[in-house]
Amino acid sequence: MANTEPRVLSIILGGGKGTRLYPLTKERSKPAVSFGGKYRIVDIPISNCINSGYKKIYLLTQFNSASLHLHISNTYNFDRFSGGFVEILAAEQTLEHSGWYEGTADAVRKNFIHFKTQKPTHYIILSGDQLYKMDLRAFMDAHIKSGAEITIATTAVNRHDASGFGIMQIDDQNHVKAFMEKPKPDLNIDDWKIPKEARGSLPPEKEYLASMGIYIFNADTMEEMLGGENEKYTDFGKEILPLAIGKKKISSYVFDGYWEDIGTIRSFYDANIALCEPYPTFDFFGETQPIYTHMRNLPPSKINKADINASLISEGCIITDAKFNKSVVGVRSIINEGTEFDGVIMMGADYYDTEEEKEANKKAGKPCTGIGKNCKIANTIIDKNARIGDNCKIGVSGKKYEDGDHGSFYSADGIIVIRKGAVISSGTEI
Repeated sequence: MANTEPRVLSIILGGGKGTRLYPLTKERSKPAVSFGGKYRIVDIPISNCINSGYKKIYLLTQFNSASLHLHISNTYNFDRFSGGFVEILAAEQTLEHSGWYEGTADAVRKNFIHFKTQKPTHYIILSGDQLYKMDLRAFMDAHIKSGAEITIATTAVNRHDASGFGIMQIDDQNHVKAFMEKPKPDLNIDDWKIPKEARGSLPPEKEYLASMGIYIFNADTMEEMLGGENEKYTDFGKEILPLAIGKKKISSYVFDGYWEDIGTIRSFYDANIALCEPYPTFDFFGETQPIYTHMRNLPPSKINKADINASLISEGCIITDAKFNKSVVGVRSIINEGTEFDGVIMMGADYYDTEEEKEANKKAGKPCTGIGKNCKIANTIIDKNARIGDNCKIGVSGKKYEDGDHGSFYSADGIIVIRKGAVISSGTEI
């Protein structure tokens, strides 16, 4: 009997320069940014694939990919009998293509030579900077059952939020009839409301369907839509999908779970702090849909004395007589006595200072890796390997800074960002 199980390739789009997440993306690609204390953003879509049984995963990236390569190679090693892999395809020069990826569709097109060797029947296209847990197998089953050639994952939004997304117009059978990119707030789009027959149990205030940037394509449809006279089109959302409407059978798959785009400093900060809630909408705790990451073999965190409220403390930390409120503390964080965190995301460190390094730092009057004594820090993201001296005050004065570079720190969306590897001298006030 012939095997009718679909042969699925998962393609995760690593994004461009990640300018909206700068300076966290100054030295790393967007998917490689730390999240939730011990994870990387890319762990979310990869884990969704693995938990759904789709273990042939390509990750397309082109900017600052060294950190991402290291994380992937250290983390995702399937046994040789599973046939699974996570492989990074960075932009490369070939005899056919000499430039960078020019958009989401162009990135896929330039890698068909690699994809076709797997002889897929279907492609799942995923974004590398979104926070959600989705059963991709249920998504695929709905696609096959509908008889669609393309299925777009959608989420219900209210009219205010609709202006920030590509909006779908569907019929009562969930077939996509039209697509509109980011409708202006004053535009009347009442004709685009979700039909009653397709609403199910969606909240009443959420009347429109927004594209999540997650798609399933039949393999032959993908190759047709990206080939021939369509080779001039470079982006799925803005060009390929609108072009396909009316020519191909396209369905909407309405996802009613938690989903968040974490492409800006503010959304990244809010999504991290939301993890500290007693019952967060996105939760790392759950045996059925775990989020995988690098196994570092670090010791348990040593808490010498602390007052901790609604916070996440990762492994390998040493904390002495400190206070934490709604904060996320990353791996290998060293935090000394008298220090207080309120709404802080500390990404931790890649290493511990040796005794020799600590002595040398002391002689040079230079802070060691971590946070010194009697610091007050709030509303701040502290990137990896930062060194903050004693008696520093950061984000507690209420002073507002313009977005942009301020030398020793960066300000974005009202959040202070201490750069990776930054050295903040004792007594500094920001």
